[in-house]
Order: sequence, then C-alpha cells, then structure tokens
Amino acid sequence: MSQLQEHRKKAVQYHVKRYGMGLLFMLPWMIGFSVFVAVPIGWSMFMSLHKVAVVPGGFKYDWIGMQNYRDAFLKDNVFPIEMITYFQQMLLMVPIIVIFALLISLLLNQKFPGRFIYRALFFLPVIFATGQVLSELFTQGAGDIPFLDQYNLEPMVRQYVGGEMAKTIMEVLGRVVLILWYSGVQILIFIAGFQTISPSIYEAVRIDGASPWDSFWKITLPASVPFISLNVLYTIIDLFTFPLNPVLKHIRDNMFKVDTGYGYASALAWIYFGFIFVLLAIVLGVFSRSMRQRGSRS
Repeated sequence: MSQLQEHRKKAVQYHVKRYGMGLLFMLPWMIGFSVFVAVPIGWSMFMSLHKVAVVPGGFKYDWIGMQNYRDAFLKDNVFPIEMITYFQQMLLMVPIIVIFALLISLLLNQKFPGRFIYRALFFLPVIFATGQVLSELFTQGAGDIPFLDQYNLEPMVRQYVGGEMAKTIMEVLGRVVLILWYSGVQILIFIAGFQTISPSIYEAVRIDGASPWDSFWKITLPASVPFISLNVLYTIIDLFTFPLNPVLKHIRDNMFKVDTGYGYASALAWIYFGFIFVLLAIVLGVFSRSMRQRGSRS
C-alpha cells in the first residue's frame, strides 16, 4: 500500500512539474474568461428562463421556463421576419466579400512599386469604420450608393428574380460599401496564405508551359481552401455582430420594454446565437468534408 501511495505521489509530482508552469501562465486567462465570459453567459441563460422585472433595490425573477422562447416565434411578429431577412442578406454578402477579398489579395500579392501602400489602404477601413464610427457614417449617408436610384435598377432586378428576392438583392447592393470596409482582414489572411505556397511550384509549372490561369486553378485555389474556410467563418461572425444589425437592434430594444425586459431579450439572443452556431457548424462540415476528400485523392 505504501508503494502504491508513493507511486501516486510521484505521478502527481510529475504532472505538476510538467503541466504546472503552463497552467500558471494560463491562470490569468482562465480567471478573465470565468469572470467576464462564463459568468455573463450563465447569467444570460438564467434570465432567459425567467420573467425579469426591475423593482426597487434590484431585479425580480419569476420562473417561466421556455415561455420566452415560445413567445419569440408565436407572439413576436418582428423577430422571426428580421432574422430570416438578415440571414438571406448574409448568404449573399458572405460569398461576395470572400470572393472580392480573394481577387484583391491576388492583385496585392503581385510585385509592383508601392504595394504596401495599397495593402494599408484596404486595411484602413477595418481600423476606422468600427462600432459607433460606422453607425455615424451610415447615419450621414456615407454608405449609400447613388446610382441605384439614379438608374432605377430595382424594377429590372424584380423582373428577373421576383419581388421578395429583389428586395434582398437591392439591400445587399445598397451595402456594397461594406464589401470594401469589411474585407481588409480577409485580404490579409489570403495574402498570408499565398506566402505558404512555395515559389518553386510556380516555377515548375511555368517551365511545363502552364499559363497563370492554369496556375490559379491548379495550385493557388486548391492551396487556398483552408484560408477560404477561415475567411468564410470570420466573415459570418463579423457580419452577424455588425453594429447596424436589425436583429441586434430588436434585442436591445426589448431589453428596456416593460412587457418584455431582460429575460425576453436574453431568450432572443440565445435563439440568434443558436442559428449562427448551426450555420457555422454547416460551413465547418462542408469545408472539412472537402478537405478530407482532397486529402484522400492526393
């Protein structure tokens, strides 16, 4: 028995010596995550299951179970429509932003004088157009596209795609400025991904007579699949936390209403998070499957 205890003691000492320093360095992050992330998330889930009322001296919690979640779909006439509409817009915006970033990164990856200046120009909106600054710019009309009204494009779009889809497409076209403002990080990720491709591969295919078009489809694009998936995930998260997001505005508005309050707003936030999580899971599943198929073929 003493030998077993001695063995366990040495095992504990070994693990403490091996992992203790790493855990010590992780301790500040773990404390910060627990205090500023885990506790608020748990508290939000708790409030979503209660009717929260502001009373003198604090809050009053009345247990109602899943009633807030049912009300979000059965009584709220605004939330489901806004969420579906915004999801439709994002399904168009995400591929546009990723494709635009891919094309611009291909140009900025070429060697030409002053390319670092152009890289900085495409990244500057990411620094300045955030949060309240972006909201103020759109309030002043900086994000509007005048030619949409000048050339009356909506009837033509409506003729080819139908009324409901035309509305979504016109709203996306009206936010084309966002493609420029929300593609800076994606461009940098693509440029960093291109640096992982060995120049000797391009030299070899060039000697074999391959054109730049062939090099793109056979070498550049397949090697960029992991970075495309990363950019798709980043763009989804970035757009769904967009400051002018109507779904987030609806959630904030319900926080301060007497008949809804913090409990109902928390339930809306969890439903919104659930839809985003499902979308991210689908994207991850599609790209992981394509990566596995690519690995099996190679």
